[in-house]
Amino acid sequence: MRVLLGFLAAVMMAVPALAAPSWTVDKAASRLGFVSSMNGEAFEGSFGRYDAKINFDPKDLKSSKAVIVIDVASAVTGDQTRDESLPTKDWFWAEKFPRATFVSTGFTDLGGGRYQAAGKLTLREVSRPIVLPFTLVVSGDTAKMTSAIVVNRLVFGVGQGQWKTEEAIPARVTVRINLTAKKAH
Repeated sequence: MRVLLGFLAAVMMAVPALAAPSWTVDKAASRLGFVSSMNGEAFEGSFGRYDAKINFDPKDLKSSKAVIVIDVASAVTGDQTRDESLPTKDWFWAEKFPRATFVSTGFTDLGGGRYQAAGKLTLREVSRPIVLPFTLVVSGDTAKMTSAIVVNRLVFGVGQGQWKTEEAIPARVTVRINLTAKKAH
């Protein structure tokens, strides 16, 4: 038994602990959305289901990490026809590609509560590097993060058939993120 306990202690000491604290997203107070237009008429949408694993410390960016997994079938815009189309082959093809993911590869402090998260966005099995700018306000054990980034949907194959052009819907879609998170204890 002592040998087993000694082995477990040695293994635990060999595995480096994450220095950055873990944050739990308050989904009721958060929104992961997008803005575009169709035939010149603006619309907004959001994703109702997603998971976020965030370890972040503004004083230890090297240990900070974020992984966001989005259930693309949960996209809604408030328009029944559009909402029924989003999970189909022409758009997200949720049956074949049920998730979009963002995995951070590094963070940069831009000063004044502004940061950048470099990472890889994967959508419809197409992965591309992106840099996600964001602002962060931490008050005690609560953090509020806001971000907006323009993503070219066509690069990821979102929009097939008649939607593969910019005739009705622009290629550039603005993704807006407003997250409220609590520090895990």
